[in-house]
Amino acid sequence: MTESDSYDVIVVGAGVVGPTVATALARQGRKVMIVERDWSMPDRIVGELMQPGGLKALRELGMIQAINNIEAIHVSGYYILFGGSELNIDYPEKTDANRTNQTIPVPDCVKDDNDKVLTDSTIKSEEWDNDPRVRGVAFRHGEFLMNLRKITKSEPNVTAVEGNVTQMIKSPDDPNRVIGVRVKKNKDVYEEYYAKVTIACDGIYSKFRKELGEDYAPTVESHFVGLSLMNCDLPSKYRGHVVLGTEHFPVIIYQISPEETRILCAYKSTKTPPQAELYQYLQSKVLPGLPKPIRPSFSAALETRKFRVMPNQYLPARKQGRDLKGYILIGDSLNMRHPLTGGGMTVGLNDAVLLTKLLHPENIEDLSNQALLEKRLLQFHTKRKNLDGVINTLSIALYSLFAADSRPLKILQKGCYQYFLRGGSCVSGPIGLLSGMLPFPMILFNHFFSVAFFAIYCNIVARGLLGFPMAIYEAFETLYTAVVIFTPYIIRELM
Repeated sequence: MTESDSYDVIVVGAGVVGPTVATALARQGRKVMIVERDWSMPDRIVGELMQPGGLKALRELGMIQAINNIEAIHVSGYYILFGGSELNIDYPEKTDANRTNQTIPVPDCVKDDNDKVLTDSTIKSEEWDNDPRVRGVAFRHGEFLMNLRKITKSEPNVTAVEGNVTQMIKSPDDPNRVIGVRVKKNKDVYEEYYAKVTIACDGIYSKFRKELGEDYAPTVESHFVGLSLMNCDLPSKYRGHVVLGTEHFPVIIYQISPEETRILCAYKSTKTPPQAELYQYLQSKVLPGLPKPIRPSFSAALETRKFRVMPNQYLPARKQGRDLKGYILIGDSLNMRHPLTGGGMTVGLNDAVLLTKLLHPENIEDLSNQALLEKRLLQFHTKRKNLDGVINTLSIALYSLFAADSRPLKILQKGCYQYFLRGGSCVSGPIGLLSGMLPFPMILFNHFFSVAFFAIYCNIVARGLLGFPMAIYEAFETLYTAVVIFTPYIIRELM
């Protein structure tokens, strides 16, 4: 091993999380190498809507300007269509968000106003800063990713390498310690690089999460079918759209550029269905349930038959640092949730913020100090639970309600919508949780079971006096269903 082969940190993967971790560690004085299989612009339908909690993390990392000059569209909240009824929900006010979730920059990462949004063709910094409410943002994933990579490559302490990591190199003296990576540069050329710490951020299809255990694998319970709608006329501009219906599973719609809008249609299947089956479902079930202004562009997109399918996966995080030393998983490699709430980037970026704060030289000067590194990783696992538990559990709970396919779930679904109609804290609490600005599991617990009891109450009123005995039976059935949906996931996330 020569000095040129050795680094403080090797980051595997240059998706959304990898560049942020590499940049922050480099700004803190670490010598970092980041390896990516392909540095060209990807074309994906994931990672296109970032919640306000994710933007807050980018500010703390000094990388918020990655959303600039890509024709990004700001998001002010949500529009919900349910049974012909419409509802607009706004993101939380900044004063409330800052009081409960203060922005604290990562040490050594924020300078020269790199935590400020710039003005470009679609974003006006003055409007952004003067908006009394927090904002989210939607964009073309590939262009956002290239901005992140450009920032990372500009750091003098970062070495960017293109190649396919084929193996984690273990210490000959300790098989439970990772000391580097083996990289396939081209057909017949392999290189080995060494580091005190290796961080794997290789995404949803990670081939290195199995280093934490052969049984460490995500589950798939449904899929999203994605289409691009061109020049779509949305009912409520600058909002994410959620369309609920009795004939189809939830549909998510958001504008990602001035001309292009993304639509994601949930399909409840553990295996990828054939395209003919999907076309029939989209044509006969989804299309009639969409708002009328959207239907022409959806029909045009459907006839191109250019729709892509992605699995919706769930993977709770595992503790790190003890069984395998010098090795860290982060991002979707470590932890996944249902994409319905658009919380993936928020969780991943907040993990990057937390990890780089804990690995700052003031907290651990020498990254080869395995005892201290293990302590920092235990802190990481514990501190990330609040936001992680809220976003992950909420994604599963909302999908179960929005994709209601049984009587108690439909009662909960209707009660959830009527709960939102009450306004006030019945809206500000749930949207604060969804946006990543209220990372408090007890608030989630309170609102979820408030919805459950309110749904039971609404059902009793709807049943009337003659239907009261049936309503009582349904009350127990609904409460049991709510407990089954919520409790196992929140316990798994927090415990």
